[in-house]
Amino acid sequence: MLVIVAPGQGAQAPGFLTPWLELPHFEERLRWLSACAGLDLVHYGTEADADTIRDTAVAQPLLVAAGLVAALEIFPHPSDAFHAVGATAGHSVGEITAAAGTGVISAEQAMVLVRERGRAMADAAARKPTGMTAVLGGDAEEVLAVLDKHGLTPANVNGPGQVVAAGTTEQLQALADNPPEKARLMPLSVAGAFHTEHMAPAVEVLGKLARGVTTHDPRTALISNADGKVIHDGRDVVRRIVKQVANPVRWDLCLETMSDLGVTGILEIPPAGTLTGIAKRALKGVATFALKTPDQLDDAREFCNQHGEPASPDTSPSGVER
Repeated sequence: MLVIVAPGQGAQAPGFLTPWLELPHFEERLRWLSACAGLDLVHYGTEADADTIRDTAVAQPLLVAAGLVAALEIFPHPSDAFHAVGATAGHSVGEITAAAGTGVISAEQAMVLVRERGRAMADAAARKPTGMTAVLGGDAEEVLAVLDKHGLTPANVNGPGQVVAAGTTEQLQALADNPPEKARLMPLSVAGAFHTEHMAPAVEVLGKLARGVTTHDPRTALISNADGKVIHDGRDVVRRIVKQVANPVRWDLCLETMSDLGVTGILEIPPAGTLTGIAKRALKGVATFALKTPDQLDDAREFCNQHGEPASPDTSPSGVER
C-alpha cells in the first residue's frame, strides 16, 4: 500500500524550488497559487534566504504550494492518485496539503487557509518569546516527565526517541540546563511555540474563517495529526486542522495507523526528507522515497506504481459536499 506524506514547517531550504521551475507549467501553477496567497512564492522558493523563508507567514504557504504543484507532476490527473494512493497524511501545516490533495478543499481554498494560518500563528508568536527544541533519545517516560517539570509541551511526538518540546524561552533554557538523561537537545529554527496554548489566538482566527469553507469528504484515507485516526468527514478534517494549531502533532500515532493499514511504501513530496527519515527509523521494512528534485520523477512514478493499489469501493468516502 502506498502512503503519500507532506512535510511541515522547517523542511524548507533556500532555493529548493529552483530546479522545479524548469518543468513545463510548474512556474505558472506556482504563480497562480502565489496570487491566492498574496505572496511571490516563486521568489521565496528560489531567491530568498534562510531567514526570510523561516518567517511563519512565508514558510507555510510556500510549503503547501510546493507540495501541491509537485504532486501534480506525479499524478497529472488527480483521479489517478485517488485510485493508487492508499492513504495520505501531512505533518502540521502539511495536513492542509493532504486535505487539498484528497479533495477535501480546493488548492485555492488551501492557499487562503494556510495564508491566514501563517499570519495568525506569526501574530500569536510575537506576543511572547517562545520556541521549540527537539529532544532526541532518552527514556520516553523520563523525557515527558522532565518536560512537564519545566512546564513545556511535547508539541510534536514524531516517533521513538524524537519529541519536540515547546514553550517560553525561559522554560527551554531550564530544559537546556537540566536535560533528560541520555538525551540530546537540538534547538529548532522556528518562530514560536507551535502546537501549544501559546497559539490559542490563532485558533480563534482560523475557527471563524473555517466556518465559511466548503468541503467534500476525502477521496483517499486521510490520517489525522491529532490522534492517528482515519477521517472520512470533510468538515471534521477542517475542524481538526484548526484545533491542531494549538495542540500536539502525534506523528507517532499516524505512523502506527500506516502500519496497521498495511503500508509498504511511503513517498514524501517536496521539500522531502524529514518524514521519510522518521519512517525509516520507526517502520522497519517499509520502503521510502524522498522526492527532492525533478530528476527523480520517473523513479517516483515507478515507486508509486510498485506500491499503489486500487482503493476498496466499500471504504471510499462519498465525496458529498457538506
